[in-house]
Amino acid sequence: MRLSFLAPLMAAFALASACAPAASATYPEKPIRILVGFPAGSTGDLIVRILGPRMGQALGQPVIVENRPGAGSSIAAEAVAHAAPDGHTLLLSTTANVINPSLYPNLRFSFVKDLTPVTLLAEAPALLIARADLPARTVKELVAAASEAPGKFSYGSSGNGTFTHLYGELFNQSAQVRLTHVPYKGGAQALTDVMAGRVDLAFTPAAPVMAQVTAEKVKALAVIGRHRLAALPQVPTFAEAGIAGFDSALWFGLHAPAGTPGAVVERLSSELQKVLADPEVRRQLSDQTVEAVASTPTQFASTIASESSKWAKVIGTAGIKID
Repeated sequence: MRLSFLAPLMAAFALASACAPAASATYPEKPIRILVGFPAGSTGDLIVRILGPRMGQALGQPVIVENRPGAGSSIAAEAVAHAAPDGHTLLLSTTANVINPSLYPNLRFSFVKDLTPVTLLAEAPALLIARADLPARTVKELVAAASEAPGKFSYGSSGNGTFTHLYGELFNQSAQVRLTHVPYKGGAQALTDVMAGRVDLAFTPAAPVMAQVTAEKVKALAVIGRHRLAALPQVPTFAEAGIAGFDSALWFGLHAPAGTPGAVVERLSSELQKVLADPEVRRQLSDQTVEAVASTPTQFASTIASESSKWAKVIGTAGIKID
């Protein structure tokens, strides 16, 4: 299945490379817009606003951040997919963009065919948290308890089809248990009810809950990501806890419209890799509990293929549908 996702990405990148002529020699010729499918102040928005000034200095043109929230980032993605393929309109892509095609079959664009990967930018770790008085102190103990009482333990999410919902379904499938999903209209409401003991668990971005974990208002059972968090060195990753499939944290990347000249894509990727290697940029991202993670366009295409396959399987197995 992975190859079925990767082939269109590789074909699109090859086509863009073949069309690379002189456009790249004068690129960029005007300010660059980066569309963000989430509100100002969101993690993705903060990442772009940290990188934007350095990116503008490197390219010699200002970088303008434009927030177009809605439909899980699909509104912004569609706008970029239909923009001129000249590298002046880009998308801050996220995990949501590989999830959406399986949730919304009637999207008016294809994330894989109509957009070209430029580079991975960053990853934001997530946590499995539990109410403070939950008897289970580890993932192993949680799995044992949930296996004995299917449906007894609940987890709150920020809504149906969100990654905070899908991580719960991934956990159900990987650990072969059945947690009960309780959707909310936002992550803050879910966190409030975990702290109050009205729901047992939540799969959540790490940044918004670090203070509550430190204050022991909730407890962290495992990290979603490749390694432990420096701020929570005692909390193991899911891989260390014996559950596969949770090594991919929430990712953020950059996409251009399909057909963008290959040399333009390569220049963007190369300049951003330099920006992301800057110690001050990495520190600013770290302050937001975000890790800089650069990649080549080909590496990013491979990541998208893997992520698309994983989440399509989770959604299909769970039978998740959005009304």
